[in-house]
Amino acid sequence: MARSTSSDSPVHQLTEDGSPVVVRRSARRRRTVAAFWEDGKAVVAIPASFTRTQEREWVGRMLAKLKNQGEGAGGRGKRRPATDEALAEQAALLSRTYLGGRAMPTSVRWVGNQNSRWGSATPADGSIRLSSKLQPMPQSVIDYVLVHELAHLLVAGHNADFWKLVEAYPETQRAKAFLDGVAYATSRGLGPDPGTEAPTPEPPAPH
Repeated sequence: MARSTSSDSPVHQLTEDGSPVVVRRSARRRRTVAAFWEDGKAVVAIPASFTRTQEREWVGRMLAKLKNQGEGAGGRGKRRPATDEALAEQAALLSRTYLGGRAMPTSVRWVGNQNSRWGSATPADGSIRLSSKLQPMPQSVIDYVLVHELAHLLVAGHNADFWKLVEAYPETQRAKAFLDGVAYATSRGLGPDPGTEAPTPEPPAPH
């Protein structure tokens, strides 16, 4: 059995709106801290080497950032699709808006084992999977990856017809540049500022 590289603490506090807070310690995480919503819980990911004092300090900081971003589990403000159900609803909206409703996935879900791509689609069964490492990113980036995978349900390859579909989404170039920047920085061990950390190394684009 492989040695575990991360662990969740028991829920011992709540956000201001009553959502559980989970602290996730990771041996792979060295200098950076991240916070995001996952299945109705506020998750704060920290290095395993942090002391309890550092943990308390950074949990407070990151919960404040989540609150300022308007992403509470109660749905205030612009909430990112934290659950599979919300992600599927967002995919359906994007399909209607940019692809004429032609892409109709049978399932859309977050997965934690996408180690070689941001997202993937299986046209044979209509399923779409997105890496959970996208969750802390801007909504426009998540939407781009969704549109990318929705387009793959209509066109399997990355040919001109495929990119014509994807580029109907107006934030395509900006989102691609964002993901390229993340991939460039993380591949060189350049962690972003602790308060704005995003994903650990991933490839530069969706499948």
